[in-house]
Amino acid sequence: MAILQVCFWMLLPALAGAHSVDELNEKLLASEKFFQPIDKPAPKFALLDQDGDPVNLADFEGKVVVLYFAYLSCPDTCPLQTDFIGELQQMINATPMRDLVEFVTVTTDPLNDTYADMQKFGPERGLDPYNWRILTSGPDLPEATRDLVEQFGHSYQVVDDGYQVHGTVTHVIDKRGQWRANFYGLDFKPTNMVMFVNALVNEHHDDNEDNAPGFLDRVLSIFN
Repeated sequence: MAILQVCFWMLLPALAGAHSVDELNEKLLASEKFFQPIDKPAPKFALLDQDGDPVNLADFEGKVVVLYFAYLSCPDTCPLQTDFIGELQQMINATPMRDLVEFVTVTTDPLNDTYADMQKFGPERGLDPYNWRILTSGPDLPEATRDLVEQFGHSYQVVDDGYQVHGTVTHVIDKRGQWRANFYGLDFKPTNMVMFVNALVNEHHDDNEDNAPGFLDRVLSIFN
């Protein structure tokens, strides 16, 4: 944790310098080839978490959501992406953004990924349950997951022995439920996503949304 805190303080000037999402979009388009800005409503969903409790996209209102798809028996890409998400979560959770960002895994294999397996998945991969959860459509509605995968722009195929083929993409949704970006693959710079998430956390609109203190204000408040 000490190393993460040092890295955070080194990163802080860059975070504070990102004055708006539009400005940061321009910077990332020039420097991060795996970044795609988007601005449209995120696909809505009504799923179940690892404890069987219902979860809707609206439940995350007021938080930035980092969402990706995986299945628990995946032998290759999914574990690597989950480990990468865990690193991003550690970076973000070392800052006051911890309370304003939610990490979401959606299983693409609701027929075989049981609640018991889902409950073990996070701890086994080092994900912090404070602001992470895994969602499923449940075995009775497997088509709901397929539909959601496709709404997020993935092609989806099941080949031999249940092996699934779908895109490796991390989706970012803002506090109002707008889908704001894709980060493709596993080679984008983690600090670029942290900066983008920070910009969304601090983004304010003219429709009387909550006026939460800015990121830098929250940091400085620690010492008051």
